[in-house]
Amino acid sequence: MTTRVLVIGGGQNSEHDVSLASAAAVAAALRLGDHEVVCATIGCDGVWRSDALPTAGSAAESLQQALGLLATVDVVFPAVHGVLGEDGALAALCALAGVRVVGSGLRAGAIGMDKWTTKLVAQAVGIGTARGRLVGAADIGDAEFDEPVVVKPVSAGSSHGVSLVSAEGELLGALREAARFDRRILVEEVVRGREVDVAVIRERGGVRWAAPPLEIHAPGLFDTATKYDGSARFTVPAQLDAAQTSALQRAAVAVFDALGCDGVARMDFFLTERGPVLNEVNTMPGMTAASQVPRMFAAAGVPYVDLVTRLVRAAS
Repeated sequence: MTTRVLVIGGGQNSEHDVSLASAAAVAAALRLGDHEVVCATIGCDGVWRSDALPTAGSAAESLQQALGLLATVDVVFPAVHGVLGEDGALAALCALAGVRVVGSGLRAGAIGMDKWTTKLVAQAVGIGTARGRLVGAADIGDAEFDEPVVVKPVSAGSSHGVSLVSAEGELLGALREAARFDRRILVEEVVRGREVDVAVIRERGGVRWAAPPLEIHAPGLFDTATKYDGSARFTVPAQLDAAQTSALQRAAVAVFDALGCDGVARMDFFLTERGPVLNEVNTMPGMTAASQVPRMFAAAGVPYVDLVTRLVRAAS
């Protein structure tokens, strides 16, 4: 029996264009897998647009129409990164509508999107994190530091608003840049280590497993520009010994479980002399065939079309 899937892209945040690319790739792959696919895009103005929807004059009106569309599909694949998408907002909408959804639910999405809360969860299950503190946007004029730090918005993706600060005169500008994306800002120590990502999937039936780790080789800070300008290189599987691979995969699964994730999630680590140090979690990571997560699963023998099909099958 054919599964009718609604793929949602876009979104009302700085990752809008990245989400469009993920959604287009997912929709194309699902069609190759013989699914019936309907696509919808959430504009930066919050208006839902689709060939299956009439033109709406406002976000509220379009959402009302989208609820009718939800009633016609079997599964929703919300390929929307960032706030009002990856943070559990769309998962909550689907839960209220009683429609199966790919990926993590409201709780895991909301916690995973909050870098500060994710750190607390990781620490609680024995996973290392960088020392850091919160700074409110209203208090950035009082912030000080005595060592190099990384400044980042608490809830933003694609490294938007992330800066490396090595001189005191750079701090205020970095805080102001981060405050463009969130009123809560995280200031962390600089962690020296190899940047290694691990993807974890929960299959239908509940079994979850970690793909081979991927190492990022970047000329400097792996920021927004580096992520998309082609200067970063990826090695997958990462050149690690068995003990390092096992430690990273165990840590990734531990965080996945502690957050209560479903579908697929990407855990970003620094591999240091004291072991894995968690950087952040992505509960709806980039999903084009060239993105990190599909590359990791391809290295495990799961091609892209098979990966998105498995995610639809596991939707709950």
